[in-house]
Amino acid sequence: MDAELKKHVLKTGTTTIGLVCKDGIVLAADKRGSYGGDSGVSYIAGRDEEKIQKVNDFLAVTTAGVASDLQKVIKLVRSELKLKELRSKTRPAIKEAANLFATIAYQNIRQYSLIPGITHFLLAGFDEQGAYLYDIHPDGYLEEKRDYAATGSGLIHVNPILDSEFTRELTLQQCIELAKKCVTASSRRDPASGEGIDVFTITKQGIKQVIAQKLVSEYKDRE
Repeated sequence: MDAELKKHVLKTGTTTIGLVCKDGIVLAADKRGSYGGDSGVSYIAGRDEEKIQKVNDFLAVTTAGVASDLQKVIKLVRSELKLKELRSKTRPAIKEAANLFATIAYQNIRQYSLIPGITHFLLAGFDEQGAYLYDIHPDGYLEEKRDYAATGSGLIHVNPILDSEFTRELTLQQCIELAKKCVTASSRRDPASGEGIDVFTITKQGIKQVIAQKLVSEYKDRE
């Protein structure tokens, strides 16, 4: 790749989290949209991004990577799952959806392009077998998580908190508070994360957004 062109390849940063609680899954993310070049300096491109997307009534994903590729993969998966449901008259299992995401991510990043198709998803869903959390890496590697996962540039600030405070015995409400604490901590240290917090729960009752909060810097208007 031409060195001058490479400087303009978009690189995104974010903080996304998935927690497996004893009564469901919690997904959380910040709201800052950013990109930058080789200098590592990020430009804030958006302050109200929705980085947690509902795929259908029982499945949601967090997003990290190149925005256009993320949108493309989610649209493809939505369509494929809907077609499968119509043809089979049954709801696709969460494992099937996770494998579909991983397959498309695998194909996407291996297509020649001046801008690599980088997509990283945390997938959470609930079916007849229970609640599932999958980490779908940019290269298509699929990993089921039985505790927690974090992605994006803010994970270095999040993982130490989760390592010390997370247990599988936490309730859904406790996981919500822990996720909020993690995203807040990342927003204070990671220049590519911030602006606010979105938190969703995924249980047998369905998908529900429980937090949609804008963050105000503690240094704002300080005299």
